[in-house]
Amino acid sequence: MDLYKGLCNILGEENVQRNEELKKHTTFRIGGPADYFVSPETVEELKNVIILCQEKKIPYYILGNGSNLLVGDKGYRGVIIQIYKKMNQISVEGEFLYAQAGALLSKIAAAAVREGLTGFEFASGIPGTLGGAVMMNAGAYGGEMSHVLKSVDVLTKDGEIKTLSLEELELGYRTSVISKNGYIVLSAVISLQKGNIEEIQALMNDLKERRVTKQPLEFASAGSTFKRPEGYFAGKLIQDSGLQGYRIGDAQVSEKHCGFIVNRGNATAAQIEELIAHVQDTVEEKFGVRLETEVKRIGEF
Repeated sequence: MDLYKGLCNILGEENVQRNEELKKHTTFRIGGPADYFVSPETVEELKNVIILCQEKKIPYYILGNGSNLLVGDKGYRGVIIQIYKKMNQISVEGEFLYAQAGALLSKIAAAAVREGLTGFEFASGIPGTLGGAVMMNAGAYGGEMSHVLKSVDVLTKDGEIKTLSLEELELGYRTSVISKNGYIVLSAVISLQKGNIEEIQALMNDLKERRVTKQPLEFASAGSTFKRPEGYFAGKLIQDSGLQGYRIGDAQVSEKHCGFIVNRGNATAAQIEELIAHVQDTVEEKFGVRLETEVKRIGEF
């Protein structure tokens, strides 16, 4: 009760939920209840929530819109801090775009095209927020966040706000200094170039068509399940292992794109885990390659 009161004092009761089902907040549509689910509206509130959790030795996890995440069926013991719709402001100055961590990449891409700015088209269909995309250097169709970021404001574990330059971010394949050091993304400056609005829109439409055609968007998923192994494509290895359409309960290797594991309706986290392990073991047996998961895993399974 002390923790609940403390959270309510910082955020207001309307921004604190108890026993909130996390399947409502993940793109996999899977996950049990979080003890506490909170939605700060300012950096100050975010800092104060983290200080409270640290004082009371309560685990916490930063959530965006819940893509790239598998939450255990028994839920999360601690505080889920969502940085999403209440911290999602976007503004444009010249060729620079300023966005808070909770802004969806699709919304940032839409703002860029309105202003006739090119360079962010690759991210227009990635189903995530800026914070998560920066942390893992998200990319698609030959573009990635390292190509467009100028600087990022982060909150350190000690409650210090730091501005990191592109070089200081140490962006690599699905990694960054942010994920290594447990920083929290607050906002970023994105550097783009002036372009032709019609051409930018045409490229975004083309990328959208390619996604719709090739990815299983009709089912809930966490995006690409596995990292790209060096020298291979995860989806092709899985397909060549004869696993296309393989399912355990409602967890299935997508029939459309084998790099995706999908929830056909009522899959559990346990079924997803079992299917991931089966795919890893089968691919390793056939090709000697151990696939690493790209999807993060939190909570109790």
